[in-house]
Amino acid sequence: MSELLRLILAFLPLAQQVSSFGPLSIRPGSRIKEVSIPSRQGQALLTLTSLAAAPEGALSDIVIPSVFTGGVFANANTGSRDDDDKEEEEDPRVWVPQTDCLSFRPLCFCVSQGYYVNLLKFKGGGVLGCHRHPSPVHALTLKGSWGYKEHDWHARDGTYVFEPPGETHTLIVDDDCDEMVAMFHVTGALIYVDPDSLKVTGYDDVFTKLEKARDWYEECGLGRDYAEQFIR
Repeated sequence: MSELLRLILAFLPLAQQVSSFGPLSIRPGSRIKEVSIPSRQGQALLTLTSLAAAPEGALSDIVIPSVFTGGVFANANTGSRDDDDKEEEEDPRVWVPQTDCLSFRPLCFCVSQGYYVNLLKFKGGGVLGCHRHPSPVHALTLKGSWGYKEHDWHARDGTYVFEPPGETHTLIVDDDCDEMVAMFHVTGALIYVDPDSLKVTGYDDVFTKLEKARDWYEECGLGRDYAEQFIR
């Protein structure tokens, strides 16, 4: 049942208490649907507005089917996916190489609010150098295991991690882990620092990650504009 119909049905008892109604008038807008219940005199007695759709001018959704099907999703039912979904899933070029063992798959580059969401993948063991987060980070482990040198916990399939602002740590994936994949929502910058002096040696943020994706997609043949679909 649509949200619009639910609203109409919810107000039917009120409508039944008032006589001399004319026919319902449904006026579709570009993104919002409005329903007016007129009186005999033609004046709108009641106007119902459906907020089910986004308002005009709102940014479009990002929908990426089947971004990952291994790890905690290994036993998921994939019978409903069509051929187009499978083709995108099987195209390794969507993964942007960052080091010899590390790559990322963009999900959202939110340049308007300064964050990005991506899948991070390590093939075999590896290290993401010591870095500091001035803003919060959310992580969900999809496959494999990883941890931080500075902490005693270890994330595995299904582990959620919240990293508070001010964290400085070194991401480590064990050598006996064939593949690690985790989703990271990173707000602000990831500032690389020297582990001893803590002096800044570099950084990544939504803009550097976007540029890396554009460069890779141009090089691999998908086209530089392939990254545009992830920008909000």
